[in-house]
Amino acid sequence: MKKTRYFTPQRIGAWIAFLVGAIYFLVPLIGTFEFSLRMRRGEYSFDAYRVVFTDPNFQSTFGYSILLAIMTIIFGILLVVPTAYWVRLRLPKLRPVIEFITLMPLVIPAIVIVFGYLRIYNSSSWLPFTASTQATDLLLMFGYVTLSLPYMYRAIDTAMRTIDVRTLTEAAESMGAKLPTIMLRIIFPNVLSGVMSGAFITFAIVIGEFTLASLLNRPAFGPYLQLVGANRAYEPSALAIIAFGITWASMALIQLVSRLNKFKTTGG
Repeated sequence: MKKTRYFTPQRIGAWIAFLVGAIYFLVPLIGTFEFSLRMRRGEYSFDAYRVVFTDPNFQSTFGYSILLAIMTIIFGILLVVPTAYWVRLRLPKLRPVIEFITLMPLVIPAIVIVFGYLRIYNSSSWLPFTASTQATDLLLMFGYVTLSLPYMYRAIDTAMRTIDVRTLTEAAESMGAKLPTIMLRIIFPNVLSGVMSGAFITFAIVIGEFTLASLLNRPAFGPYLQLVGANRAYEPSALAIIAFGITWASMALIQLVSRLNKFKTTGG
């Protein structure tokens, strides 16, 4: 019987790389958390977190960003799921073109996108999105959809690769199902893991985004983080920990959804 060697050079190298990476990421985070507890002189306390959570600006900006994140996720799902489905079913030759278009937000900086918005949709244009606060909120949502498009599309497209879209569609059509029924009752449940992964990544992007909200002058959470960081001492550290917590929670939910989907598939 062949014995397994646990201390091979490959394993040792992998553990060293893991420990170096953990130290690189965790030590600054631990230092930031420790500094956020020093607001009360001579002892540790959560005063900075109490000040942050009771700040009306924190509550209003965080609530605004959550609402905008929900709107962005809904619009992104309505845009990407039918597009990915139709491209995979009817237009497979256009897949490289669609993938290239969805990658453009990773190449074009957000500041270029928002200046383009201000140039095209200002109050003197034929489509004045910046003429009112509601229209500007809508424009900001479109901007967030653009920024999250690479992640949302790839998450949903990857989920669609795991199912036989053509066979499912033909089977549903043979039973008299129309396209809305096919999308809502057959395709969407089968790509739910990809939809949820894209949704959580979109949520994390919207919560921490600064450039679009700042230049469009909207009361989002990202500009609030920058404002507090420029004028306070301990509260920025507390906000940084809160922002990290939101991001990590989103990533943990992605892993949970993926594991539940694998468990459901295996059980099925």
